[in-house]
Amino acid sequence: MPKNLRFQTPTGMSDILPEEQKYYKKIYDIVAEIADFYDFGKINTPVLENSDLFAKSIGASTDIVNKEMYSFKTKGGDSLALRPEWTAPIARAYIENGMQSLPQPVRLWYFGPCFRHERPQAGRYRQFWQFGFEVFGESDSVIDAQTIQIFYNIFKELKLKNIIVEINSMGDSNCRPYYKKLLANYLKTKEFALCVDCRKRARENVLRILDCKEGKCQPIKNQAPQILDHLCDECKTRFKQVLEFLDEIELPYILNPYLVRGLDYYTKTVFEIFTGSKESNGQGPQALAGGLALQRLEPQALAGGGRYDKLVKLLGGRDIPACGGAAGIERIVKLLKAQDEGPQKRAEVSIFLAQLGDLAKRKCLKIFEEFRKANIRAAESLGKDSLKSQLNKANRLGVRYSLILGQKEALEGIIIIKNMETGKQETIKLDKAVEEIKKRLKK
Repeated sequence: MPKNLRFQTPTGMSDILPEEQKYYKKIYDIVAEIADFYDFGKINTPVLENSDLFAKSIGASTDIVNKEMYSFKTKGGDSLALRPEWTAPIARAYIENGMQSLPQPVRLWYFGPCFRHERPQAGRYRQFWQFGFEVFGESDSVIDAQTIQIFYNIFKELKLKNIIVEINSMGDSNCRPYYKKLLANYLKTKEFALCVDCRKRARENVLRILDCKEGKCQPIKNQAPQILDHLCDECKTRFKQVLEFLDEIELPYILNPYLVRGLDYYTKTVFEIFTGSKESNGQGPQALAGGLALQRLEPQALAGGGRYDKLVKLLGGRDIPACGGAAGIERIVKLLKAQDEGPQKRAEVSIFLAQLGDLAKRKCLKIFEEFRKANIRAAESLGKDSLKSQLNKANRLGVRYSLILGQKEALEGIIIIKNMETGKQETIKLDKAVEEIKKRLKK
């Protein structure tokens, strides 16, 4: 091995350092609290799944399966993939663990990493974290609205600004085939103006052209027929109900008739949530409920989801309706940092344990644990032997009291309490240290 070889994280992956952990914890705590309120149970699935699970659910011709999925053959010949998203594994777990037999609906939430071999860029990584919610066994349109409401509430709890919901209906097997045919006919004369990927999409799944982010495809996409004009009566009625629920709770949204999700399993309601918008009189396909138009400035996509009523049956289960969504945690962390909306600093350290000698060090281990159980924040430098250096650290931390335990004190069962402001020292019994500190901290 070359002497100058330096190891570093793989491209598109990063360490989550201690100073960032507080943001992840803040997000986790808020998500867990809201999940508990709405009666969601937490689920974890393996990072590795059968590759065919994603080809079957997401779609064999999708970019995720074709280009982005980390898949490989094991020594035993199994074809496995690192989880690129959570919904398919959770649907698999729902079937495999007999949740179809439980009282419905079954509500599940998750928090963890996914993996996609994408081109790394701002807010997009090859290992990325998501949280999300899935509801199985409930077909009522109110669940679509409530799913959106849950994500919206989380972002509001995180104090993120300018949250905008975009919503659309992708129709179902009754009305979508006709719309796809209409869209394909529209694109026939414009094929050579599309990007290379969209030319392929036009042949394999024409709806994915509406999900393209390439600049050259946007004018073509924005003039395409709108699926909202071609919904069947059932889908139209359902979508109207979802919007009425959102209006009732006064949740702002934009109707985006070109919004589709890049995964094959979605049907009917789909949504995405962004931040970084402002009001404008701009023209375009996006119109806010009530007639107000919005134009996003440097938008950040935070979450997306929708209904996937056919997925459970597609994977071998019963015909179970379902709805859910997922949010990207790295982008939320970036916004929290920019807004300085991270968690409050940890409680101040109140005391410092200083020790001299092996016996004192052993005693300090025990008493340090007693302070933890008493919920008193303490600090120590057990690896240091110099009393001066230990007390210097206590000064830097700004503690009110230092407890000093030397060999003599350890043998006699006593400990010295030093007031760091006045310099005054007192000796008390070692087994009374926690009780005494409690009293002094209340003063």
